Amino acid sequence: MKFGKFEIYPVSDGSIYLDGGALFGIVPKVLWQKIFPPDEVNRVQLSLQCPLVVAKKFKILIDTGAGSKHDEKFCQIYGLDKKSNLLESLYRFGYQPKDIDIVVNTHLHFDHAGGNTTINENEEIVPTFPKARYFIQKGELEVALNPNERTKASYIAQDFLPIGEPKYLQLVEEDVVEIEKGVSLIKIGGHTRHHQCVKIESEGQIAFFLADLIPTTAHLNYPYIASYDLFPLETLESKKKILKQAFEEQWLMIFQHDPKIRMGYLRKVNKGFEIEEVRVY
Repeated sequence: MKFGKFEIYPVSDGSIYLDGGALFGIVPKVLWQKIFPPDEVNRVQLSLQCPLVVAKKFKILIDTGAGSKHDEKFCQIYGLDKKSNLLESLYRFGYQPKDIDIVVNTHLHFDHAGGNTTINENEEIVPTFPKARYFIQKGELEVALNPNERTKASYIAQDFLPIGEPKYLQLVEEDVVEIEKGVSLIKIGGHTRHHQCVKIESEGQIAFFLADLIPTTAHLNYPYIASYDLFPLETLESKKKILKQAFEEQWLMIFQHDPKIRMGYLRKVNKGFEIEEVRVY
């Protein structure tokens, strides 16, 4: 879609299945299953949206999905269907890995950074996007390199170690940094301490990529906070602040994990919000 001076493409790495109880935290299953029916092992399907933002100077890919390096057991556990993947989605819109100038990792969990790297013909793990600089919060990389017992299953070193060379890696230390005129990284902790969202501004319009701050439209409800969030009270406060500002300023909200709605505008409902979908093809 056209968005001011930018073009935004709905690039996708397919879908993943995660435990419904973990995804919705303290919310009882009797409530969340009405909007996200689980499968026979209590998993719900989530999309892996990785928007491509085409600017005047740069082509910016936001997150890279789960990637294609995983073995069969891993794919079965998480229901990864690689028939639809990130590179095929890019090709469909006329782009190749060499065309990408910037990759933004909102954080380094495997379902957001797995496509950073790939296996070449020599069975070596190498950066998927050979010309790109990978923008990662410095604090997030430090945590990923030194995970604890609770977080180590979320980080896979092969996703980010091969991009450790200076020509690939761009570490971010600021809470707000503009990487291209109109495209800014906004550090919003909660899910992880150094999780970052992406704000896109052009010609009086604002779009906001929520990543795991608000992974699906169901998570617009304040109590819907995933058990994966390491700092849930920070998530809660950030949600309140962002949703208030987004509603008042009419931001286009872009969701990463909602299996049905990619983006839309907020409208007030009772004491909360719901989304008015904007369809993209």
